[in-house]
Amino acid sequence: MSTSRSELLRWQFDLVWSLFEYHLERLHEEDFLWEPSALCWTMREDPAGGWVADWADTEPDPIPVPTIGWLTWHIGWWWSVAIDHLRQRAPRERTDIAWPGPGDSTIEWLRRLRQEWLDTLSELDDADFDLPSRYPWPADAGLTVAHLVGWVDAELMKNVAEIGQLRLQRAVRDAVS
Repeated sequence: MSTSRSELLRWQFDLVWSLFEYHLERLHEEDFLWEPSALCWTMREDPAGGWVADWADTEPDPIPVPTIGWLTWHIGWWWSVAIDHLRQRAPRERTDIAWPGPGDSTIEWLRRLRQEWLDTLSELDDADFDLPSRYPWPADAGLTVAHLVGWVDAELMKNVAEIGQLRLQRAVRDAVS
């Protein structure tokens, strides 16, 4: 039995998303901004009521531990830009991606991004997977839309694992306190 690239990538995405749903269904509002260490990247409320992500253009050493809030913003940022590229829209800047805040609004935002991603993938045919892609790597890297879609699956899997680990750590800490 032969499986096309699009079917395999979709299967992989659905698997990763099912793991994410396990954690999304169990997240509490207070989980999002919980800081598991003294050195954290998180989301900070600005004077206008919006949220700003901690950021450095050069990765610090040591790398700060991200909060669940920061990770969910990060997913929303790179995923929105990936969709922009596939839909041939001008890619948004990092600072243009608004995080909805801790709790259900962010969970719903991520679920809407999932649906937009699935809608975008459904518009691709097999030939589209061979087209060049210039995101998230340099334009001259020689990588394709198939690479981009595979990267989204891998990046989401990594971020889901990080969110899951943070959620579990906080739940266990609260259970034994």
